Amino acid sequence: MRVSVPLIAVVLAIFAAMQIGSMFVPAYIMPPLSQTFGALGHVLTVDWPSIGMTIVRVLGALVCASICGTALGCLMGMNGTLRPYLNSSLVIDTGIPALSWMLVAVFWFKNPEARIFFVLFVILLPFYAMNVYDGIKALPKDWLEAINVFRPTRWQVFALLILPHIVPYILMTTKSIVGYATRMVVFAELIGATIGIGAKMGLAEATFRMPEVLAWTLILVVINIASQAGVGAIEKRLMHWRPEASLA
Repeated sequence: MRVSVPLIAVVLAIFAAMQIGSMFVPAYIMPPLSQTFGALGHVLTVDWPSIGMTIVRVLGALVCASICGTALGCLMGMNGTLRPYLNSSLVIDTGIPALSWMLVAVFWFKNPEARIFFVLFVILLPFYAMNVYDGIKALPKDWLEAINVFRPTRWQVFALLILPHIVPYILMTTKSIVGYATRMVVFAELIGATIGIGAKMGLAEATFRMPEVLAWTLILVVINIASQAGVGAIEKRLMHWRPEASLA
């Protein structure tokens, strides 16, 4: 309740500002809410496949990036020989702008789906790898010394100590970048796709249909809120054993 009431209040304030603004500027700058909601109904009725396609693209990239990034972060944390090279590769990756990756993908891949997946994957991978690596570095040495008393194998150390310890870092990373991933996939769809929210927003902009642009924006906001809530529910389920601290 403490979350939903402020959220509803902010949404109502934004809607009120949009309606008031529409009274003083032309409709192509800020259309009335009636036109925006009318376009929203049309989009949900006719263009719902584009919504599903965007969600599938985001989920696919997040799953693959989380798996590969977690494996890479664990390798960095457990292999001192490869660590400097992998870390340098991630630093270079994060220094390459998203636009550069998109332009490279256009030359490298013929299939639009491969282009979008590649761009999302290379952008999201370093987030998981670096955060998982930081999680392993934050592992208390006392825990490692305690488990070494039982002479475990490296796999047992990973399964019983490291993996449970990095789960919060994986969830935290997902919660932090799910909105960013959604924005990136929309950007990629705008450049190189014919179906998806980004492609439909580009078409609406090219034909001067401002209500549709705002309708798609509202859909993206709802998708982001739902994604955050879903990750939060998973985190609460997996981390139910951990008490939450409250300073308020």
